[in-house]
Amino acid sequence: MARDKKSLEAIRRNPRNVALRDFEALIKRYGYIEEGAKHPKAIIGTRTMPYKRESPVKSCYVKELLEIIEE
Repeated sequence: MARDKKSLEAIRRNPRNVALRDFEALIKRYGYIEEGAKHPKAIIGTRTMPYKRESPVKSCYVKELLEIIEE
């Protein structure tokens, strides 16, 4: 549990340099990933967020994911 908290804080401190595996691990911790048409979708609760699968993940996707998690 402590490692999960540390990784979340590291992503919050530096949203511009997040590896794809860390981004998807964060999604899986709070929801799930739906594979689909062009881009995968992160589904957390009732919110759906499509994102582009590239490493490092763009900061706009990371910031949006953090906002969804904080709700």
